[in-house]
Amino acid sequence: MQPLAERILEYAAASSEGTPIVARELLHFGTRAAIDQALSRLAQRGALLRAGRGIYVLPVATRFGQRAPSAERMAEGLARQRLETIVPHGAAAANALGLTTQVPVREVYLTSGRSRRLKLGARTVEFRHAPVWQLMFPGSVAGEVLRALAWLGPENVAGAIAKLRAKLNPAALSEIASARACMPTWMAQQISALMANG
Repeated sequence: MQPLAERILEYAAASSEGTPIVARELLHFGTRAAIDQALSRLAQRGALLRAGRGIYVLPVATRFGQRAPSAERMAEGLARQRLETIVPHGAAAANALGLTTQVPVREVYLTSGRSRRLKLGARTVEFRHAPVWQLMFPGSVAGEVLRALAWLGPENVAGAIAKLRAKLNPAALSEIASARACMPTWMAQQISALMANG
């Protein structure tokens, strides 16, 4: 019979990049205590990276050696595994939309789950619990706009909307407008004004 550590590594290698490896996913290989011990030993020898308490990830092999998976892939894997909505923070969305030239220094994601920090090699990735309205429309321009406006705040939203007016197509505008009932009043008013003038 194949050693437990090898079976865990095969399972990790068959998963997509950044997929969190946790003991509960491996209980078909053995007892919880044996799996915990094998995961810990694999991390000690560098075969797995310990991202957080009970969460491991397979490093990515490159021609220059091993590297940690991307934060984006880790967020995607965590979202799939934990059935959470995880989206980039509003600062990243504002930068992607050209509303700010500031490049976020830290990697931060918003989540429907609990707040936590995970380590990916030398980098720390932060997951912050966020209200439902900030997690709407994951993977779409409408979602990026909502998160960017939330991050920019009431004092900057009018200027941001003026910049976005030319960039947003009618479908994106309608999608954003459909969420007005969930938004803070200051944002809903600005979105309504955008629709009236659009």
